[in-house]
Amino acid sequence: MAKLVITKLADALGAEVSGADLSKPIPKDELEQIFAAWKAHLVLRFRGTELSDPQLLAVSRYFGEIDPPGPNSYGKPFLEDFPDINVISNIKSGDQHIGGLGDGEAVWHADMTYIDTPPKASFLHALEIPEFGGNTSWGNMCLAYDTLPSHLKQEIKGRKAIHDGTYNSAGMIRKGMKDVTDPREAPGAHHPLVAKHPESGLPTLFLGRRRNSYILGMDLEASNQLLDALWEHAGSPEFTFTQVWQLHDLILWDNRCTLHRRDSFDPKARRLMHRTQIKGSSVIPFE
Repeated sequence: MAKLVITKLADALGAEVSGADLSKPIPKDELEQIFAAWKAHLVLRFRGTELSDPQLLAVSRYFGEIDPPGPNSYGKPFLEDFPDINVISNIKSGDQHIGGLGDGEAVWHADMTYIDTPPKASFLHALEIPEFGGNTSWGNMCLAYDTLPSHLKQEIKGRKAIHDGTYNSAGMIRKGMKDVTDPREAPGAHHPLVAKHPESGLPTLFLGRRRNSYILGMDLEASNQLLDALWEHAGSPEFTFTQVWQLHDLILWDNRCTLHRRDSFDPKARRLMHRTQIKGSSVIPFE
């Protein structure tokens, strides 16, 4: 059996996989080691992995069916030849943006939880990076739930929240959406606050993103107070790993039990990432 090297990156989550050549078909034994490492560490980094877009798609398909990107603010795919790849960038070609999310902070979130079947996983491939800033952090929501005070566990037991689809994680309104001022009227899926990971069976906080979230059946003020307490806990540094990007880094993460965010960076700098996501299934409540 080929021996990959798995190096832990942080106590909470994250590991680097060395010795895999992802530009070629992955042998079965290596793939099994990668799957096991992903299950154990939730976020995997493959450093210096130079891939073409077809190669990125091929690697992604080992983890399931490709899930097309959600609607962006411009209403059409960024890559006409590869519509299954999303482009994350602040770069413009003339007066046209070649990607989404710009150069500002992207707040803590999980991807596309405003739909009934959010993606189970995502890949992010670094093609251009700024000299400073633009770091990405991930948080382990299984660990966040495990360490949640008992009174908060009791308060959220069996409850669901609205996952608003109006805005993306950079605060931009999505194409075809209207501004929402009352979270109780926000469009989007209703998911359990405590979900069951479909493979590990572990409970995980399932928060989506904070903006316009609302806990069904609660007074709005009480819902906001409870959500604020959950988000304050979920963002604790001890649950996180921060990626300082290097060129051609490839990151894989489990979207079902992690949150992630991005630091802002100099608007004059160039940052270009290509991203894929893998289709998921309905969110299972933990009971």
